[in-house]
Amino acid sequence: MCAFDRRTLLKGALAAPWLTASWRALAQMQGAAKTQAGKTIAAPDATGTVAPTLRRVRPGDPSWPSTDAWQQLNAAVNGRLSVVTSPLAVCAESPASQACTDEFKRLKNPFYIGDTPALTQTCGWLDAWTAAPSAYVVAAREARDVANTVDFARRHRLRLVVKGGGHSYQGTSNAADSLLVWTHAMRGITSHEAFVPDGCAGRVEPRTAVTIGAGALWGHVYAAVSAHGGRYVQGGGCLTVGVAGLVQSGGFGSFSKRFGSAAANLLQAEIVTADGVVRTVNACLHPELFWALKGGGGGSFGVVTQLTLRTHELPDQVGVVNATVKASSETAFRALVGEFIAFSAVSLINPHWGETVAVRSDNTLRISMVFQGLDRDAAMRVWQPFFDWVANSDNGCTTPPPLVLTASARHFWDADFLAQHVPGALTADDRPGADPGNVFWTDNLIEAGQYLYGYTSTWLPVGLLTPARRGELADTLVQASRRWSVTLHFNKGLAGAPADALNATRQTATNPAVLDAFALAIIANLGAPALPGVAGHEPDERNGRRNATRIAQATQILRTLVPDPGTYLSESDFFESDWQRAYWGEHHARLAAVKRRYDPDGLFFVHHGVGSEAWSADGMTRVDGAQG
Repeated sequence: MCAFDRRTLLKGALAAPWLTASWRALAQMQGAAKTQAGKTIAAPDATGTVAPTLRRVRPGDPSWPSTDAWQQLNAAVNGRLSVVTSPLAVCAESPASQACTDEFKRLKNPFYIGDTPALTQTCGWLDAWTAAPSAYVVAAREARDVANTVDFARRHRLRLVVKGGGHSYQGTSNAADSLLVWTHAMRGITSHEAFVPDGCAGRVEPRTAVTIGAGALWGHVYAAVSAHGGRYVQGGGCLTVGVAGLVQSGGFGSFSKRFGSAAANLLQAEIVTADGVVRTVNACLHPELFWALKGGGGGSFGVVTQLTLRTHELPDQVGVVNATVKASSETAFRALVGEFIAFSAVSLINPHWGETVAVRSDNTLRISMVFQGLDRDAAMRVWQPFFDWVANSDNGCTTPPPLVLTASARHFWDADFLAQHVPGALTADDRPGADPGNVFWTDNLIEAGQYLYGYTSTWLPVGLLTPARRGELADTLVQASRRWSVTLHFNKGLAGAPADALNATRQTATNPAVLDAFALAIIANLGAPALPGVAGHEPDERNGRRNATRIAQATQILRTLVPDPGTYLSESDFFESDWQRAYWGEHHARLAAVKRRYDPDGLFFVHHGVGSEAWSADGMTRVDGAQG
């Protein structure tokens, strides 16, 4: 075996040896862009064909684009091309320095991460991937920027990466030696009273809708559409997640049991495909590609630049129920879990309820639920039988008084209201001059800059809640929790949703298992921001691998109940073996056909994305035997 110094490796990854030359080239490019300002630059010829790609080009390779070629791209994108350097490069030079310490502190601000093209919201995953900056980035502001960049990558056989919010747990929004399409600046939000998709006049009824740029964050969208506009759009629960990535992967928010997945609410999208063409896709134009974008996975079929989503009438009231119930023994805990399962089967599998209940290793049940369409008294009546059972001292359980809060739905995403009435619920972007709308749920602070050690998910079918199987489910959850805590995400399973939400989600590419699932069970371990090779900030490899083993054991126990487990691709195991079936079930073959039609050369590669089987793990070398 060959030994290597990880600090040297890191230094090379964060500050590549060709960087000095690249900076000189960049200066020349900026000058060239100024001299061509205002000129009409012809769109590249997207009709030309090239031989199948067998190997992508890296910096230093003879086929790496010349300085002149990069200058031409920079001019075509109006000077929006730049070299990527990581602010963490200082840690490669001086890991003990205050500058390095400060950078790691900044990684707890998701807006700082989002504004920095070299960074991603997850630093890495033990034994899976480590965040690495691209070679160049195009900070796209319009679809034409994206089209020019895609065409350039195709013609020069470059590894192409797409990043909006940068929240991919699988590491799909970063890759070393790549050209990054960064949609961060594409953040327009426009509401429609009666939207009809292009080409669908007379075939589709007008809908209230909102058109959103691919780089927008859900917190900003909720503020515009709900807090200020009085409508609801189905997005994600985390406020710093990007719109485009979430929709393409399916997308679940707090109220998905009422409104379906985000993908189910997509009416139209603008996308740049591998041939460099900007296409409008919907149920009438390119319907198969449109279907693939609804849950087929972000970054696999093209670069989405704009989405139009259906909006709904905003519920009158939303609220939260928080409680922690402690059992005095494992026997009491088994009874507690059994009682909760019986209660949830009757009371929680309906459109009102969402979010999580954690079955923890320390014999506690952590309840963090939200609801819509109920007032406080109605919510209390729902939960009273369960809390009455807990209060019975014979059952060996205790809990502080549960917290039940309600508010007008318009205030649920209103930063000013929450700061005044629910102090601590939100954390603000602490940078000087930051947008006041840059806020995120404080509960999500732990995820900012996170380093993952293990993460699995499994949809649990609603049949497990029938009286005949409740005991088996309770026993299995308790057994699994002896290895690692299990969190049940009720809003990420659509059993109990109304017919319109189920029907719309049925028309997406998401694994149909979601339609029959009462919850998504997630078993995971994450840690503070970390980077291999940086002394004092390295991942905890020993404990991390031990925890990963325990997570795998807990997952294996849980999956004894689900012989054909489906998983949600955005929150799943990097090492999932049968990922095609787990992510998409019977839909995978259809998705593969769409991929072959719109990206036959595999330009768009992401880990465990449709068509990724044809490529090496880093997406650089074709391994399926194609001949050039």
